[in-house]
Amino acid sequence: MTDQITPVNLQPGDGRCPGPSTHDIISADSVPPPTQLLTQSYRFEGDEDVPYEEFTSREYALAEHDHMWSRTWQWACREEHIPEPGDYYVYDIGDRSALVVRGPDGTIKAFHNSCLHRGTQLKPPATSGFSNKLRCPFHGWTWSLDGDLIDLPCEWDFPHVAADEYQLPQLRTGIWGGFVFVNFDDCAPALQAPPLEEYLGVLPEHFQNWNLGDRYVEVHIRKKLPANWKASAEAFLEAYHILETHSQAIYTAGDANAQYDVFGDNVTRFIHTVATTSPHVPEAQRPDEQAMLNMLMARKNPGHDVPTIPQGERARDVYARHIQGTLGEAYDNDFSHLSVSETIDSIEYFLFPNAFFFPGLQIPLCYRFRPDGPDPDQCIYEVLYLRPKPRSGKPPRPAAPVDLGVDDSYTTVPGLPISLAQVLDQDTSNLAAQTRGFKSSKKRGQTLGNYQEVRARHFQSLVRQYINEGANT
Repeated sequence: MTDQITPVNLQPGDGRCPGPSTHDIISADSVPPPTQLLTQSYRFEGDEDVPYEEFTSREYALAEHDHMWSRTWQWACREEHIPEPGDYYVYDIGDRSALVVRGPDGTIKAFHNSCLHRGTQLKPPATSGFSNKLRCPFHGWTWSLDGDLIDLPCEWDFPHVAADEYQLPQLRTGIWGGFVFVNFDDCAPALQAPPLEEYLGVLPEHFQNWNLGDRYVEVHIRKKLPANWKASAEAFLEAYHILETHSQAIYTAGDANAQYDVFGDNVTRFIHTVATTSPHVPEAQRPDEQAMLNMLMARKNPGHDVPTIPQGERARDVYARHIQGTLGEAYDNDFSHLSVSETIDSIEYFLFPNAFFFPGLQIPLCYRFRPDGPDPDQCIYEVLYLRPKPRSGKPPRPAAPVDLGVDDSYTTVPGLPISLAQVLDQDTSNLAAQTRGFKSSKKRGQTLGNYQEVRARHFQSLVRQYINEGANT
């Protein structure tokens, strides 16, 4: 426990870290943030424990598969993964598999990845490539890229098969921010998931100036984790863990004063600041602004001269200009229009059930978590590092995925900044111990903070809501 005193007479969820908030810090930047970063949207969502059974139970995982993964919008791939007619990409979630294709007219469609003859998958799991037809590898039944049955070997033996009745079943698809989304929902229209545009909530509005479609995949990682997909996702929904898990960062990043927002049903957000000091650091140990800049620059450009901070400015202001200039030169672009916060801070939006989007310049991450088979103690963590497309010339093709095992370090991934790789190693280092603790604990649920962990609570509540709704229909 700290020696901070919580004010009396606060309602549940009203407690905040003493000292400057994220809102205070970014409002004082030399280039102020856009309105969407100043918007605050918190709501108290209860303080009951979340049962460990929801992480460890095979029955609960099956209910998620049947009632939640079957009805939610999930990003399957990026548009640049299938740039030309005939390109395809396979997205798998549990037993479901979507075959996403670019058709002859350039449109994107997704089909259930299964032959209508005897069920064989048309394309292997987690693959991509080019195919001008969709041909079953077992008996050769073949469909066009529009899903029409165009070749049935020994057609004389199938007088009961009418081609117009054997079109490949399509999935609902949508595109946002360069991401191709699919939805496996085949409920009656009255019960169907809403259109993607509605499901996205505030994301299109908030991302008007952060066009993720104007970026390309510089690094792509798929890592197996020894933990439930929800427990793994929760590790990235809060900054509360920074003090213990990323203790090296407390002198140059905020944590307890991070901002948490819940926007409607499907979108939550946190913002935590860079080039500030954690409120946990005693006043006497906090670096001054120049020392702060020295630490940040030593991490980014060791051996280079550090500029002197002009009077009236902060380390944040100078560091943001440095990042804009460095990345502008590296990626043939001009980022001088960005605010300080957009340039350097950790700004993370979460779209239920499993997608994370960082619109900022310095931290250009997108990632997702998926179950890895029926074992609730295993999942796949997929990381995309999105960089701005250059103003001249074609952007590079999207990076091929690098597959990592449970014990493999992110530091082995080519092109991933070493500082980020080390943080990701730290982020996932606790998960196996947490999984063991779920099962060995006498106390049978996790106790969440009202503010700092509200996104985790909201996340768990939505999963439970889908399961309950599915069980009652």
